[in-house]
Amino acid sequence: MCFHSKQSKAAIEVENRFKAKIDKIALFQPKENINGFDFAMNPIITDKHPEIITHFNWGLIPSWSKDEEIKKLTLNARIETVTEKPSFRNVVNQRCLVIANGFYEWQWHDSKGKNKSRFEIGLENEELFAFAGLYSTWQNPTTGEIKNTYTIVTTEANTLMAEIHNIKKRMPIILKSEDEMKWLEHQPIQNFAFPYEVNLVAKNLNFNSLF
Repeated sequence: MCFHSKQSKAAIEVENRFKAKIDKIALFQPKENINGFDFAMNPIITDKHPEIITHFNWGLIPSWSKDEEIKKLTLNARIETVTEKPSFRNVVNQRCLVIANGFYEWQWHDSKGKNKSRFEIGLENEELFAFAGLYSTWQNPTTGEIKNTYTIVTTEANTLMAEIHNIKKRMPIILKSEDEMKWLEHQPIQNFAFPYEVNLVAKNLNFNSLF
């Protein structure tokens, strides 16, 4: 799963890394901890405009939804069932890159999660990367407001993440830099399921040590 991410890099670094321009710089705010359940606006790149970095709300609202409540359940989309679930099957080819340089997960030390350790996971040297994402445009049927939203696609955990996310054993799909355009160009979605993976590093924040 992935409910807590991080994008702490400066605007110029993000633009240079993704060879794209931020469309509304006032919305760009580096954050050490992005809580998905705040449903905040975060930087993404869509398949329609790969040259532009824009901001969508985390928590996908399907176009058919009557209200926003579903976003609590759509922060993530399981790649194994994404083509079947009503919330996601119509947006499988509405692809986006969700920009980040880290995410957070908790390792449980007991069956109820009362004792757990917090880890920060990402690439070496906190380099920027992109989660594989899907997006949707929704119009509020009452107010007419347009809201653009996204979800992060998840897959089976690799060896490292299975040790950290040791209960559900899931992980977000982090794209290899050379595959980011392949994702945006709608290559078959199952090509990006585990064992597709990048080399990740993890830091145990409880002890400030590498894992």
